[in-house]
Amino acid sequence: MALANIASLATAVPPHIIDRDFVAREAGRIFARFGDEFERMASVFTNAGINKRYSVCPLEWFETASGWNDRTERYLEGAKNLFRQAAGAALERAGLAARDIDVIVTVSSTGIATPSIEAHVMHEMGFRDDVMRVPVFGLGCAGGTTGLAIAARLAGGPVPKQVLLVVIELCTLAFRPDEMSKSNIVATALFGDGAAATVVSANLDGAAIEHTGQHTWPNTIDVMGWRVDDQGLGAIFSRSIPDLVLTDLRPVADRFLENRGLTIADVDHFSFHPGGAKVIQALETAFTLEQGQLVHEREVLADYGNMSAVTVFFVLDKVLPLKTSGRRFVGSLGPGFTASFLTLLQ
Repeated sequence: MALANIASLATAVPPHIIDRDFVAREAGRIFARFGDEFERMASVFTNAGINKRYSVCPLEWFETASGWNDRTERYLEGAKNLFRQAAGAALERAGLAARDIDVIVTVSSTGIATPSIEAHVMHEMGFRDDVMRVPVFGLGCAGGTTGLAIAARLAGGPVPKQVLLVVIELCTLAFRPDEMSKSNIVATALFGDGAAATVVSANLDGAAIEHTGQHTWPNTIDVMGWRVDDQGLGAIFSRSIPDLVLTDLRPVADRFLENRGLTIADVDHFSFHPGGAKVIQALETAFTLEQGQLVHEREVLADYGNMSAVTVFFVLDKVLPLKTSGRRFVGSLGPGFTASFLTLLQ
């Protein structure tokens, strides 16, 4: 099986900017009816390490609780627009046309679309009628790294294929002004919208996807995910993710490397999905990195927030152009509770 390469990478964000001051002010106003219960958690908005985020919805949308119909319509429209932007840019950077793509892998866990998003736009964008469609749902923040692993396997198989991976997450559509819970407040403080696309090919140059893997811990279904009710999706964070990173992630990562004949000493660079400021600190501790070393993760979190599966590509978009030689370890965590890993060679 040939190694597949990241031939191009492009990112996209929707038009509406949500800055930190607006979020803190509006959250205080919207959740004021919950009184002291909100005040006890209000500091999360100033401690999240986020300066601004992007949303498919205008700012006034957040003042009302919208149900499934409105959220789904906005998801479909926003996701289609971001697919066009990110996929179009990735194809252009790879020097390919849509008709050159054999497989489209679409990753998204923040809305429901059947047919999936690529089916809505593929013909207008010029993709072939016989292109293979691989929609992936439910992996949350781990979906970006896992999606890249899926794309690599398809691209480097016995019959190499040109694969377009598109990751779209519209997390702000899960905003719930009707709910006072720690999970909802954390989600309100962290989540942003965005998309990324990459062409993965064994025939084009780029960072090589060397090894991929996953680990799902038992008895952790309740750690992270979505709750579904009449209003829409609601965030679930039932345990401390930073604590899980500190205690459980490194042994699993070491085993992933060991099973492939490697150790952590064989890794030259690290890139992670930046779930939040405390998660980044925990990652640095768990992998024996200097505090502050994950500078690109902090920059992405500050400028875009947590865009779920998309976020790791914004980190890679910063580091891959640096052309740093050696092996890069990439990791993300998501519902399951699942860790998704891969190594890149440049």
